[in-house]
Amino acid sequence: MKFCQVLKPAQILFRKIYEGKPISISLSPNTEKDDILLALKLIFQPQKWKTNENISRLEEELREYLGVKHAISFNSGRSCLMAILEAMEIKEGDEILLQAFTCNAAVNPILDRGAKPIFIDIDETINMDPDDLKKKITHSASSGQASKIKVVMVQHNFGWPAKIDEILKIARENNLFLIEDCAHSLGAKFKGKLCGTFGDASFFSFGRDKIISSVFGGLAATNNEKIGERLREFQEKLDFPSYFWILQQLLHPILMNYLILPAYGLNQYLGRVILGFCHKLSILSKAVSKKEKIGGIPEHFPKRFPNALAILALNQFKKMEKFNGHRRRIANLYEIELKDAGFVLPLAKPLEGRKPVFMRYPILTNKNTDEILEKARKRKIYLDDGWRKTPLVPPDTEIAKMEYNLGSCPRAEKIAKNIINLPTHINISQKDAKRITNFLKNYA
Repeated sequence: MKFCQVLKPAQILFRKIYEGKPISISLSPNTEKDDILLALKLIFQPQKWKTNENISRLEEELREYLGVKHAISFNSGRSCLMAILEAMEIKEGDEILLQAFTCNAAVNPILDRGAKPIFIDIDETINMDPDDLKKKITHSASSGQASKIKVVMVQHNFGWPAKIDEILKIARENNLFLIEDCAHSLGAKFKGKLCGTFGDASFFSFGRDKIISSVFGGLAATNNEKIGERLREFQEKLDFPSYFWILQQLLHPILMNYLILPAYGLNQYLGRVILGFCHKLSILSKAVSKKEKIGGIPEHFPKRFPNALAILALNQFKKMEKFNGHRRRIANLYEIELKDAGFVLPLAKPLEGRKPVFMRYPILTNKNTDEILEKARKRKIYLDDGWRKTPLVPPDTEIAKMEYNLGSCPRAEKIAKNIINLPTHINISQKDAKRITNFLKNYA
């Protein structure tokens, strides 16, 4: 009898954890059981952490998949961009055109070279607006001084291909390099051609919430021989990250799935405390560091892509088509469920030759998004992914340090205040998605 009395509270606790499974958009979302077990296995194989054949194998598989001449790996997307700017010989004072409503990780490599970011407003699909691009190029040309614009960097936001044909034409007419930021769009296509294969160079991210995930990682791609050679030279001069940094990344899927997410399932504050504790003690690394929010580059960028993370990325790459098919189905469910619910659905558009991958499914509302997200958290639905509130995210980024001028991109500023992103990753079931849409419809 006494044993049963002791056992009962434990049964109640485990039932509460199971029934209270949280829905999260960004806490290690892509990982499945095999990914977690692979990370756990690698922890006990430090001889495989830095250099081995899996790095070149990943580069070759992605080179063949993209159909490009050169594919060079680095330890993050921002490291890739740093390498590309070096390969294009961008100098101090040169100007780079990129869209507003982007991550500070896309801006800091520009600032690090002493170049100047010029922000372009976004269109109705949250991608670069070709009309504003032309306007700002024309304004530069009419200033009476020689234009310092060297590069247009286009981003396929949330896996929806931008108007890449129009933007490519503008870049070519003005003799500018075109870089594709494909951090959100591995596998997306425009008119049958993969995103990342239109411009002079492109880069992809394997971050913790990207299309495929190795917690950190990235790939630079190009068909330009000179750029390709310089990218490889840049890579070969770099060191690998430290063993401690690699360990942090290997621990991420394990602790997120077996400690932090269950804690969020019990109570959001408990989850926050444990996650904050892991960050404070450097058990886990942050996706975006404090230094990056004020325009700096952490010391662990740029580095080479370590073999242990290449193994994780390869395991995810073989599942990518499954992941992207799942994302499209979840996005379709959101569109059907929310089309008459009082929200604006910016990606509920005719595809016009696009095959998106929907890394997120954005919705827009005129209601208080802070209030909506807080009410969702009380239902264990965690939708705050940091892509909101300001034209340069995360929201606590000091945008003045990014050289962004408030009012320069009004549509980006408005959308940032009105956006809520919905998760589409492999761990979001149809039931989870309907739980989200039912909450939103009841709220509306």
